[in-house]
Amino acid sequence: MKQHLILHVIAKIMIPFIMVFALYVQFHGDYGPGGGFQAGVIFGAGFILYGIVLGKEATMKIVPPPLVYTTAALGVLLYTGVGVAGMFLGGEFLNYSVLSADSVAGQHLGILLIEFGVGMTVASVMIILFLSFADYRQPESENTN
Repeated sequence: MKQHLILHVIAKIMIPFIMVFALYVQFHGDYGPGGGFQAGVIFGAGFILYGIVLGKEATMKIVPPPLVYTTAALGVLLYTGVGVAGMFLGGEFLNYSVLSADSVAGQHLGILLIEFGVGMTVASVMIILFLSFADYRQPESENTN
């Protein structure tokens, strides 16, 4: 796609703003609309835009597949780890109040960690799906009438 100069320039300008907006949605999620899932989708969409414009190989250079698989697993592990930590500290699974001496601070910390884990997993899975389908070609039929 190197022949599309305007698309290249606009995408390179927009991608940093997309990533910053994803971080805003991520960290604003415990105070208002948004959170981990929405931020993960926006963050993943930024990488997918990069991949569509610059190609799969360029995307794999900045986010290698082993890194993407690892972050997907770490996001799920963080989510479950916060839930199990709540159980070990005397509460129920995903009871954030016991994560701190102050229950409000525990709730805030728990939601922040949970949403971060969800965001990591969603963004990683979106990138994995894009990289999986990026090279898909329709099989050539034997009958070319």
